Amino acid sequence: MTGRAITPDVLLRAYAAGIFPMAESRDDPSIHWIDPKRRGVIPLDQFHISRSLRQRILHSNYTIRTDSYFSGVVQGCAEREETWINGDIFALYLALHEAGYAHSLEVWEADELIGGVYGVTLGAAFFGESMFSRRTDASKVALAWLVDRLRAGGFTLFDTQFLTAHLASLGAVEISRAEYRAQLAAALQQPASFDPPGYSPSAATVSQRRIHTS
Repeated sequence: MTGRAITPDVLLRAYAAGIFPMAESRDDPSIHWIDPKRRGVIPLDQFHISRSLRQRILHSNYTIRTDSYFSGVVQGCAEREETWINGDIFALYLALHEAGYAHSLEVWEADELIGGVYGVTLGAAFFGESMFSRRTDASKVALAWLVDRLRAGGFTLFDTQFLTAHLASLGAVEISRAEYRAQLAAALQQPASFDPPGYSPSAATVSQRRIHTS
């Protein structure tokens, strides 16, 4: 299927059904629907923060922002030798962002975007799409702040699509397709907010999540 045949509404319905899109490369115009047998998720009460990551959160001169440069985060995620983000996928997520369904969490050093993560929200589910880092641990810092925000906003499902060694080190696990669909169905029936009223996090509170010795 080409990206031009997919609308933002079709994309949202796909997420609600448990599938997501990918292209083979940035130059491939075709988009494929992915429905893994095993799904990666980060249980929001089991996110791991190592001692080194805690120090990075506490002592780096970073600023955390949300939705201030969504396109820049997607572009950062696409700037790698191999990427599944082609032009049509880029445009689709920009449209979801403009409609209020796609969000970015950004790590800034002065006026430079050095890391971030973006994803889609439906109900109490956050579908993490991709992340990038231009400084050591910047993507881990982004995930730590994101998990804190999702917890505060009432989210119950953080979908990472696949399990990687990087995500496993942060507490991600793999679950079956059936278990994922059950968690998704429950999350879609619950409200959540990416910008919860009164939410004012600090590096100290974010860094307290499940400290590990690695």
